[in-house]
Amino acid sequence: MNREEIMDILPHRGKMLLVDESALEGDTAVGKYHVRGDEWFLDGHFPGNPVVPGVVLCEILAQSACVLMRDAISEGKLPMYTGLDKVRFKNPVRPGDTFETRCSITRAKPPFYFARGEGYVDGKLCVKAEFSFALVGE
Repeated sequence: MNREEIMDILPHRGKMLLVDESALEGDTAVGKYHVRGDEWFLDGHFPGNPVVPGVVLCEILAQSACVLMRDAISEGKLPMYTGLDKVRFKNPVRPGDTFETRCSITRAKPPFYFARGEGYVDGKLCVKAEFSFALVGE
């Protein structure tokens, strides 16, 4: 999926849409975000040594995982983060990197969904986390 197709699933727009590509490999969502270097979250983090903030990496994981809930989301539900657990940052993500995610749903008890994700640059683990969502309706 490209950004346009991803926007059919996710409500995020503009600078907050942080997934450039997505694909399903069985029960795993695989996403990519190409760090250009001009992103708002790099301004001042850190001067002369830009690094993608950890919270942004977690948001990219979450957006990637939402592709797995596309059927429920397309029914007018909004995915809201409800928790992050066991987050570990292993390596920095910098401008010019392609951040690749692999996320899976570990448990579902609608409207709650529990997931696990990992993010890599060039095959090197940068972040891993467990997280959860609630799909809230209109």
